Amino acid sequence: MKDFLIVVLVLLMAGVLGVLVTGMVGLVRGGGDPHRSNKLMQWRVALQAAAILLLILIMSLASSS
Repeated sequence: MKDFLIVVLVLLMAGVLGVLVTGMVGLVRGGGDPHRSNKLMQWRVALQAAAILLLILIMSLASSS
């Protein structure tokens, strides 16, 4: 179970990185759609929150073992 959660955590962190890079590329290009930038920011925050909560869950499972 813990291994599965670690894999999900890695996927969430990769998702955060992907959304962050996508947003930065749009920022560097300039003239992007502000609505799209806002949505990317919302996705990044949501993915980061999920990753942090999952990390807390994994750490609590590891300390109880």
